[in-house]
Amino acid sequence: MADLQDELNSTAEAGELDRPGADEQPTGATGVEPALRPDPVPEPDAADAAGPEPEPVPEPELESEPGPEPEPGASPQQRARALLLAHPVADGYSGLPRRLRELPYYDLELGDNGVDTDVPRLRAGGVGAQFWSVHVPAELTGDRAVSATLEQLDLVKHVVAGIPEGLRLARNASETADARACGRIAVLTGPAGAAALGDSLATLRALHALGLSSVTLAGTSWAGPDGLSAFGEEVVREMNRLGVLADLSGASDATARRVLAVSKAPSLLARSGARALRDHPDNASDELLAALGAAKGLCLVPLAAEQTGTSLAQVADHLDHVRRVAGPESVGLSGVYDTGAAHADELADASRFPRLVAELIERGWPTADLALLTWGNTQRALRGADFTGRAARERREASTATIDRLDRR
Repeated sequence: MADLQDELNSTAEAGELDRPGADEQPTGATGVEPALRPDPVPEPDAADAAGPEPEPVPEPELESEPGPEPEPGASPQQRARALLLAHPVADGYSGLPRRLRELPYYDLELGDNGVDTDVPRLRAGGVGAQFWSVHVPAELTGDRAVSATLEQLDLVKHVVAGIPEGLRLARNASETADARACGRIAVLTGPAGAAALGDSLATLRALHALGLSSVTLAGTSWAGPDGLSAFGEEVVREMNRLGVLADLSGASDATARRVLAVSKAPSLLARSGARALRDHPDNASDELLAALGAAKGLCLVPLAAEQTGTSLAQVADHLDHVRRVAGPESVGLSGVYDTGAAHADELADASRFPRLVAELIERGWPTADLALLTWGNTQRALRGADFTGRAARERREASTATIDRLDRR
């Protein structure tokens, strides 16, 4: 028992860097040998001349092919589990990093009742990838917001490195698919709040270099109720160049519409239900959902009771609505576990996704649409951001714009 206690993670260790050789992972419980990580895409030389904005990149093929069919006469629950073996859930939002900072110790590898998410429950829930939010309290601004975000990024890196047979950090669609092929659950870092950028494009690039995959564009002077300022538009263009996804959850309608017009890459609503069904400030209007669908963006519907209802059926109603308004290629899932949000009893933790998929099967969702919902749409958005970034880096140097020069003349 003492040996087991020694292996429990402590938040006091969160500042430690990955131990050497962490990428040399042993064979996991699945018996699958880990694959090599793809080489990172090099940044272009600063001497490359900046050209015009890149043309939209052709969309990659959607991963919508159904997996093996279950046995004839299988129940919806059995069919759901069979589908998730081929098309696992890409969970768009988890508050786990911030939750772990509140705990004296935790054990995500064997299971921990102090959180909604651990490796056993992720596997039971058919989760193949999860976005770990590094949002910080709204009262933190300026340098404090930047440093708090850096601390959470460091914590994510530490936690994932401590469970090499269960979790693997990923930055894009290729690394996410690679983690899945190796029997690991991919962890993508983000979104972070826009305040974490400190009104600096250089800080955006530094956070991206540390693994940040998405930024929520709300709550700053350049992304507010009146929409994007000139500097805000430059932030979006730089995010496109880097391959960082824009999250519009909680953003004003004016900001969301402008981001959809400026961005060459898919945008996200990382945790938004349908405002037509429940009037919550973070939910999206039908007008915004239709615009998001037209722009090939992605609405990740949260399982939080406050936003989508207190029962599994009400959550499924939101998924039906978003699928109908935005299209089957623009709907996904966000567990929003470990955020302090209440969930329906049927969806109490990260192991419950099969129950929701079974409900959708009973409602007549085609297998191809379910495969897009759980995995394919998120992969497409990640690929779209990556392809757009590759094209933009060939034509555009890193931006040196500042907020003082663009917004405070």
